[in-house]
Amino acid sequence: MDEHGKPGHDCCHAAPPAAPAPPHDCCHAPAAPARAAPAHDCCHAHAAGAPEANAAAARGHGAAYYCPMCPGVESERPGTCPKCGMALESALPVAGAGEDTELVDMRRRFWVALALTVPLVAVEMAGMFGLLHGSVGGAGASWLQLLLAAPVVLWCGWPLLERCWRSLASSSPNMFTLIGLGVVVAFGFSAVATLVPGAVPAIFRQGGHTTLYFESAAMIVTLVLLGQVLELRARHRTGAALRALLDLAPKEALRLQDDGTEASVPLAQVAVGDRLRVRPGEKVPVDGVLLEGRASVDESMVTGESLPVTKAEGDAVIGGTLNGTASFVMRAERVGSETLLARIVQTVAEAQRSRAPVQGLADRVSAWFVPAVIGVALIAAIGWWILGPEPRLAHALVVAVSTLVIACPCALGLATPMSMTVAMGRGAQAGVLFRSAGALEQMRDVDTLVLDKTGTLTSGRPEVVSVIPVDGIADTELLRFSASLEQASEHPLAAAVVAAATSRGLRLGRSYGFRAVPGKGAMGVVQLRNVAVGNAALMEEAGVDVRALERDARQLRALGQTVVYVGVDGLALGLLGVADPLKPEAWDVVQQLKREGMRMVVLSGDHEESVRAVAAQLGIDEVAAGVLPDAKAARIGELRATGSVVAMVGDGINDAPALASADVGIAMGGGTDIAKQTAGITLVSGDLHGLVRALRLSEATMRNVGQNLLFAFGYNALGVPLAAGALYPVAGLLLTPAFAAAAMSLSSVSVISNALRLRSIRI
Repeated sequence: MDEHGKPGHDCCHAAPPAAPAPPHDCCHAPAAPARAAPAHDCCHAHAAGAPEANAAAARGHGAAYYCPMCPGVESERPGTCPKCGMALESALPVAGAGEDTELVDMRRRFWVALALTVPLVAVEMAGMFGLLHGSVGGAGASWLQLLLAAPVVLWCGWPLLERCWRSLASSSPNMFTLIGLGVVVAFGFSAVATLVPGAVPAIFRQGGHTTLYFESAAMIVTLVLLGQVLELRARHRTGAALRALLDLAPKEALRLQDDGTEASVPLAQVAVGDRLRVRPGEKVPVDGVLLEGRASVDESMVTGESLPVTKAEGDAVIGGTLNGTASFVMRAERVGSETLLARIVQTVAEAQRSRAPVQGLADRVSAWFVPAVIGVALIAAIGWWILGPEPRLAHALVVAVSTLVIACPCALGLATPMSMTVAMGRGAQAGVLFRSAGALEQMRDVDTLVLDKTGTLTSGRPEVVSVIPVDGIADTELLRFSASLEQASEHPLAAAVVAAATSRGLRLGRSYGFRAVPGKGAMGVVQLRNVAVGNAALMEEAGVDVRALERDARQLRALGQTVVYVGVDGLALGLLGVADPLKPEAWDVVQQLKREGMRMVVLSGDHEESVRAVAAQLGIDEVAAGVLPDAKAARIGELRATGSVVAMVGDGINDAPALASADVGIAMGGGTDIAKQTAGITLVSGDLHGLVRALRLSEATMRNVGQNLLFAFGYNALGVPLAAGALYPVAGLLLTPAFAAAAMSLSSVSVISNALRLRSIRI
């Protein structure tokens, strides 16, 4: 059957009842709240495959580039952030864009650094165990270390050093300040000791050889580059969500000319009022109104509902939705940035740009930590130079170098990313993919969980869940007749009926004279008997009295099921209830989260009767039904405005704006690529138990991060005073740079070991 309705109506074959007129003249979309015009008309240009037009629009109407790390930093041209040194990102999505050039560059630098750091560390370790004579100061080993470390620091680590300089020049100390200082001090001192050994005071020497820190500088650069690669990869995937949204719109449309001919034209040339033909299997090019023909259109990208919608003359159609098996002619009503798909793109883009990344504790503390360490090093050096025992200058240099080396940010830089990396791997083992460290961090604070219905709480596929025959008729007989007729249809509801029959092992008969009755159902002949499957109107047309089944029909509708009547030779055989069943684990997961104090809300584009039926089965009181994509995002915004930390769980294209607007977006693994690319978390198998696992893993990870930061800062809090000479007045001991480097390494080992405990955590 080509013409089918949606669940919540009187039959799988019935056209949905006339909905109240929308509050505005738009294609199924609620009116957008009054606001300033968008900064740029991007959606139309890119949908038409014209990024240059989009860029021009951006230059004319607002900033085209922004810093994802520093809110408020915008520019009309590409470049780097003056505060943190990160590359500015385009504020406008570009369809078909390739891999991020910064990611490619950082990845290349990381692999080169890793290839050189491994043998460098091996040389140093060999020297410590006496396998290489002179590895702690011998000329041959020193020059070998310099040759290996120089490319790592001066080429691989150049972007890091540049960002360090920018942070100092702009008086905005951050992690790159600490990284740059640590690398410069470690490498610079070692290079001087190798190139001009006579310039190094004797106090720096052990057994006549100077301690070198080439491997420390190289390790810092390599580890930080790894973190940059992981971060850039996550940022690039975020942009992929918008590019995938843009790709939903077809690039061309079939326009009917004044002389009656048809011509394929670029989408950018389609104007309001144009008549367009949409052939079977094609996407609707723009928003408009159906003029000629009938069609069954898949609008799941907008409503999230898995069942196609029957469209007749005068009905609205939405750009980007998929036409079924019948051709139709439409009139373009909204084009370019006015289409619903373009508005979804704009909503997602705005939500992503407005949500600043979570500022790490290490970065916040570094705002005072860096100046404090530098100040302590200078004061200590001056104090030793003026008041210390001879040789004063040598002691001053030792104190300054030791203080800066022991405060090297290796452990501080590892504290958060190590825990996050291990936790993400543990989550992947449990079927929970975190797309960003921000999502992993913020999941811990979520107190409100908003769930889509179709494909999230339910399976997303219609199934026959009720079979009610009249007295004297077996349920297998009812299924056999209806499925024998329905096997001639390609509609999902018909497929559900056939699947229910075949799952019971029923042999289906051949049907003859199959005839679809638009908006009502279908009729045909099975085993020489006239069979009708459809709604009450079809039964009346076929002369089948179904009044005796009305009570059962009302009960099925109250449960959110679609009612399908079956009649044979003018007599009612019974009815079928078709619904999108709840996932088996839905009840247990919802109750568990409610016991933990989580506020639960069902937010769906489906009909209210169906949504409330599902929510009632799960014991969820808060329901919002019939909500379209931009209204979903607005609802999320309302919840956040009350102070709630909101996680949105969805699986469809229509959920993308809400997923992007929420504090944490969670996509089901079986959902659309758009949802998964927009969300910060993906439940790979679509199992709702993943919500509980994600929450537990987030809590454990943030505890682990806190412990790591305590280790890192604890070593610095203890080590910096010792390096400055706190023990000298008491015990006559002065911490050497070698000991400072050992303490720095020990802090890193502590952080890594603690982070690795997350691999075995039970979630």
